[in-house]
Amino acid sequence: MPFPQLDRQNLRIRPLSARDSKLRADRDCIHPGHAPEDLPDRVREAIRRTADGIRQARADECPVMLAFGAHTIKNGLGPVLIRLMEEGWVQHLATNGAGIIHDWEFAFLGRTSEDVRANTAAGQFGIWEETGRHLNAAILLGAYDGFGYGESVGRLIEEDGHRFPAAEELLEAISDAWESPIHAERAAAAADLLSVMKRVGIEPGFEAVSHPWKSVSVQGTAYRLGIPFTAHPMIGHDIIYTHPMNHCAAIGRAAQRDFLTYAACVSRISGGVYLSVGSAVMSPMVFEKSFSMGQNLALQDGRRITGHRIVVVDLAPSRWDWGQGEPPVSSPDYYLRYCKTFSRMGGEMSYVTCDNRDFLRGLCAVLCGSG
Repeated sequence: MPFPQLDRQNLRIRPLSARDSKLRADRDCIHPGHAPEDLPDRVREAIRRTADGIRQARADECPVMLAFGAHTIKNGLGPVLIRLMEEGWVQHLATNGAGIIHDWEFAFLGRTSEDVRANTAAGQFGIWEETGRHLNAAILLGAYDGFGYGESVGRLIEEDGHRFPAAEELLEAISDAWESPIHAERAAAAADLLSVMKRVGIEPGFEAVSHPWKSVSVQGTAYRLGIPFTAHPMIGHDIIYTHPMNHCAAIGRAAQRDFLTYAACVSRISGGVYLSVGSAVMSPMVFEKSFSMGQNLALQDGRRITGHRIVVVDLAPSRWDWGQGEPPVSSPDYYLRYCKTFSRMGGEMSYVTCDNRDFLRGLCAVLCGSG
């Protein structure tokens, strides 16, 4: 027996421009040109060691991966990440669903972040037209075209709009479902897209969506440069799920592609560097499953993933030397979950207690020649 469901069609959805946003691209984005001042010696040393590891990894043609939480974008570090990509220091970026949203809102409106307490009390938190419409549309279209989640939104930003196919094209794709497993996957994505277009009344053709602030967009730049930017969402966690255009099957298709793209890079991480910045849940959880799969395949080939470096950056203090492995259960540091997870992943793991703005600005300055 089906249980009752909330009907999103009845929500009163307001335009994004009506929202009071806390952060502005023209005021809060950080210029990557200068290192932060007055860093503790332990942080400067951690940045230097991390930069040395990245230089060695790139000299050996091994990947450098950077996974981060949404506050990295909210803290205005988009231009810093862009500089690291443009100069070839990072080969893969990964974030959660909120990181995607804040990056897109900066690119689209030049503003992001709302007052959760006040807007929840008013029944308005997260219920904004453009964020819900355009990100869900980008993912629906991306899933149909075989794109990942982050790649789909990056394309929207770079191309300044959506290209909705005609119903005849989608129906033809659906009719080809039996030809092969690939055709069946595309048929399912076509059915998802067609159902949403019909339900909300979208006409085929190009729908322009301008992004005046795309120069600060990490995922837009990643799409332009051909660098994987993967998103690792959880159903119901992000504000795009409040919009009637949301279709979780499409999100699952795009996110699955991103997960396997991420896992493929982790499988090549031997000799490389993995940076986990301000991500207490997504980064360690997705990494450990990806690493296990990669190790499984490597061992079948008589190899082993080894020689990698993991650098974890967050604000929580830790008194434990994570280079010695994980602490005993009696230690409070044992329950610093993300450190414990990464300490089990082999290679060399270090933890830096630091504000992500200081760490990434400092790292960028050292690697890019201004610090």
